[in-house]
Amino acid sequence: MDYERVRNNASECMMQQINLQSVPSQQLQIVLDGQNCVISIYVKNQCMFFDLSVGGTQIAYAVQCKNLVSLVPTAYLGFAGWLLFFDTQGTSDPIYTGLGTRW
Repeated sequence: MDYERVRNNASECMMQQINLQSVPSQQLQIVLDGQNCVISIYVKNQCMFFDLSVGGTQIAYAVQCKNLVSLVPTAYLGFAGWLLFFDTQGTSDPIYTGLGTRW
């Protein structure tokens, strides 16, 4: 994925924004590209982590959240698409207090 293109031309890329709350732990159910997903975002030891299950199958577990780094790095895991955090104000890794606004 061309992350610089995403940063400079976000409106040209086909993206779906997932609205998150600025709380340290949350779980949401969402349909992404026809896939029934459960996403968990949580903080442990001052780091933010991500879990993903698709159709009841765990795809990603305890992935550390970083700016512009794919949360599901390999296609063979059974998830179609890209999930990542995008810092709208710089290049910092996400923190929960900025979810829904900055990331």
